[in-house]
Amino acid sequence: MPSRDPVPARRGPRRAPSQARGRRVAAAAPALSPEGIVQEALALVAADGIAGLSTRKLGERLACEAMSIYHHFPSKQHLLDAMVDASIASLEWPDPALPAAEQLRQAMYAYRRMAHRQPALFPLLALHRLNTPTGVRFIERILGIVRQIVPDGERAARHFRTIGYFLVGAALDETAGYAKGPSAADPVSDEFIARECPNLVASARWFQQAEWDATFALGVEAMMAAVLRDAQPAGPAAIPTRPRRRAP
Repeated sequence: MPSRDPVPARRGPRRAPSQARGRRVAAAAPALSPEGIVQEALALVAADGIAGLSTRKLGERLACEAMSIYHHFPSKQHLLDAMVDASIASLEWPDPALPAAEQLRQAMYAYRRMAHRQPALFPLLALHRLNTPTGVRFIERILGIVRQIVPDGERAARHFRTIGYFLVGAALDETAGYAKGPSAADPVSDEFIARECPNLVASARWFQQAEWDATFALGVEAMMAAVLRDAQPAGPAAIPTRPRRRAP
């Protein structure tokens, strides 16, 4: 009587392909950290713009499943908050031993440099209300410098706001403004501008990127002149305005 074929060894249930891929990715990926995720997200925004930020793309760059990111950031908004915080934290603060007026001047230039380090992120930062701990500490520090110069609380607050208008507007224009090209669906032609806009034609050379430093310096000194008009009459903060200069 012929012998029966041996019974094949029982195998466990087959893993779904997605599960297997997930385990391979988890084994190959380095340990995630909030700081590492934020830095990779900033790099992704620099490459693809803020509209290109997604947890799927970020997961691909980090060699992890998108859901792994949510262990560190409960939502995309939490991640965006952390990205804004990281940009603000990169601001190079002036030496606190300097006179307050010089601290304020240098802080304005530092803000501009911060905006240019992450130009694709800056439109988001400009509209962010900075109501995170990092954000409110940033506001408190700038406001504290202004209040060292201007003793009147109301005037100091108004100068702080005016400086903010200038810095945000200047940085938005330089990172996302006319230098990026037309944004209208049907932009006017050069011939139209030459025919209809003589003042724009006469001023156009001063709007070029090569002139931004001088224009920004003019704005900084206008802000400083206004602040110093309300400065306390004596003390280290009450120093004269300096002539216009190129950005450091």
